Amino acid sequence: MGLKRESFYCYEDNMIEDTTREDWQQRAIAFLKTVSPFDTLSDEEYSILSKTLTEKVFREGTIIFGQGRTAIEGLYLIKSGSVKLYLKDEHGTEILKEYRGKKDYFGALGMIMGTKANLNVEAAEDTRCIVVPKKNFLALVHTNPLFSVFYLKSFCKKYIHSAHLELHKKRESTKAEGAFYLFSEDVGSVMKKRPRMCLPDDTAQAAAEKMAKYRIGSLLVKGESGNIEGIVTDKDLRAKLIAKGLSSIEPVRSIMSSPVETIPSQAPCFDALFLMLQKGIHHLAVQRAGNIVGIVTAHDILLLEGHSPVFLFREISAQTQIEGLYSLPKQFPRLAKTMIKEGVRANNITRMITVLNDRILDRILGLLIDEMGLPPVPFCWLVMGSEGRKEQTFSTDQDNAIIYEDADDVRQKEAARKYFLALGKKTVAHLAECGYTLCKGDIMASNPKWTQPLSEWRKIFDHWIFSPDPEDILNSTIFFDFRPAFGKAKLANELRSHLVKRTTREKVFIHHLARHCAEARPPLSMFKNFVVEKNGEHKGCLDIKTKGLAPFVNFARLMCLDRGLVETNTLERIESLRQHEAISDEFAFKLREAYEFQMHVRLLHQLERVENGKQPNNYINPSELSDMEKYTLKKAFLLISEIQSFVGTYFHVDLG
Repeated sequence: MGLKRESFYCYEDNMIEDTTREDWQQRAIAFLKTVSPFDTLSDEEYSILSKTLTEKVFREGTIIFGQGRTAIEGLYLIKSGSVKLYLKDEHGTEILKEYRGKKDYFGALGMIMGTKANLNVEAAEDTRCIVVPKKNFLALVHTNPLFSVFYLKSFCKKYIHSAHLELHKKRESTKAEGAFYLFSEDVGSVMKKRPRMCLPDDTAQAAAEKMAKYRIGSLLVKGESGNIEGIVTDKDLRAKLIAKGLSSIEPVRSIMSSPVETIPSQAPCFDALFLMLQKGIHHLAVQRAGNIVGIVTAHDILLLEGHSPVFLFREISAQTQIEGLYSLPKQFPRLAKTMIKEGVRANNITRMITVLNDRILDRILGLLIDEMGLPPVPFCWLVMGSEGRKEQTFSTDQDNAIIYEDADDVRQKEAARKYFLALGKKTVAHLAECGYTLCKGDIMASNPKWTQPLSEWRKIFDHWIFSPDPEDILNSTIFFDFRPAFGKAKLANELRSHLVKRTTREKVFIHHLARHCAEARPPLSMFKNFVVEKNGEHKGCLDIKTKGLAPFVNFARLMCLDRGLVETNTLERIESLRQHEAISDEFAFKLREAYEFQMHVRLLHQLERVENGKQPNNYINPSELSDMEKYTLKKAFLLISEIQSFVGTYFHVDLG
């Protein structure tokens, strides 16, 4: 039979019983032709490859690769069966990463990197693999463009993930105590199945009795057509019925919330929690294949992890005095640390920080309006810069403004001016007490220049766009990332529409922005060494915010303003540009990965300073990074040159 036993209970299956080597080669090549990227090879490449292939069979439970032990000598293509990939922490606990099945592969990363296996690979069932020898695999990577793009893109994803892991290992074990399961558990695994129903015409008393009977806090309201028309919760009964002195025979339809907020069952618990925080609710209906299959509550998610953002959110909401808010943002780094322990990516961490910061602002403004009385006209509090992009970290200064409706007469106009300037000054002062640094450029709502009616904001934007000077260009990079954070969002949306209309037509301004964007240079020397501060307080460090992240932010903003796209978050802008075919899938992928890796380096640096009692900043010391982190950061910085080239070609800018 030609079977050769291996020490780890596999055997090579080069010549199966009743078949010749030639027949087996033909079948092996036929299989490869169904697997990407092998389906792109030429007949000559197939001929060369067929002479080198082997087939290995692994019994269920066989350890094929040992983490940090196995030297990888070939690419394993799964012909049948499946394998599981996992890590083991210092306590011997298995941490499952993923399963791979038919036509998947493993082993490529180790051969490209020249390292031993970085994961354990175990046969989850009897598994048969076609093995491409290392020599032949690397030859294809180096000589076949389609082949190299496929595996190097995959390598890029895994390499950056490995760099993320190294960043975490410096401080935490892989499985942190009090683990943050929000990102590893999906909603379907924690939801309450078979949700209870009631009818729109049922009485509130009947609904309350049903909740008590089944010991639940909500009922879905099912209409005559069978569609879910709303949800009634115990909170609805308290707030809408008892507090208002309504009768217990009030129909459910008069107190239910409609429409029902839903979330897919496969969504991570983080997304459910994020949606609840945004909407200010505690129940979500869970959907699978278009049908509602359960209910998930904030309490269900809290049971996963004791140190949840929901506790902070509730603590913020519970404050009746502004002074009670001052100390709460100091708890945000502890929350971020917990998220980092679980390998949560930077984008999700900054999203959560933004939600909590927005809630602090919301509470301050709400309490101030209670104190000052209702405003003379509707208004909207704008946040800009990193706040507007939802990319806040621990080192965030204030960039804010007020936009309000134009007054009908002179008296109302003066009343509005005085009210909003006072509101701006008080809010900015309270935010400073909470730890949000004052803007050095005074771009804050406490400055009369940045507290204006809608008509004045239109004029300000028009001046910047039609008669830009260097200061106007700088202002636009901050202000044009605005978003509504409190009040009448329609005012902000009208200003955004005005901006889009202007920038998509006024190409001279876009050209100025493009020149500004193209001036960025990678913080690397001719020999690809990091360019750092030569002396002073930050000697040996580089400012990752201005030198590394800003070129990505500026590029995404420039392209979206040119295309009339309204997103403000950098990663969302990149994705929108990809969807509108303004940039290629490959370029979008590289931009996303490079940007998010830098954000992660920045977050960890700031967290370390906070833990050491220092003020967070953006100056990282490259010498403190591992070789893998340095390599990945340099690759991210080199992408700035690609951004330059793209801008130069796309906008016809002379790069000098």
